[in-house]
Amino acid sequence: QVQLVESGGGLVQPGGSLRLTCVVSGLTLSWYTVSWYRQAPGKERELVASSTSSSRTTTYADSVKGRFTLSRDNAKSTAYLQMNSLNSDDTAVYTCNAVFGTLTFWGQGTQVTVSS
Repeated sequence: QVQLVESGGGLVQPGGSLRLTCVVSGLTLSWYTVSWYRQAPGKERELVASSTSSSRTTTYADSVKGRFTLSRDNAKSTAYLQMNSLNSDDTAVYTCNAVFGTLTFWGQGTQVTVSS
């Protein structure tokens, strides 16, 4: 059974940092493109960052470039999203996603709230 479990969300002040973790089980993570999405209340789901299976290419939404970093440890079947210089626009539920061909798996999401 495939599971993606996110953690690391919470309440943080503007300008602060958080690191999200996505622990994956039931699949070989190195085969998969891993992405982080987010969805704020009343808004469409947004692709935040994505890393190809080879890890040769990582892309970011313009809104997070220079502030967020996606990394992955395939040996530990874990992906991370380091988020720095957070602002209120980053408040959302963040969800991990893994794709291999037609196979797509999602985590349950973790809430990130940026507020003073």
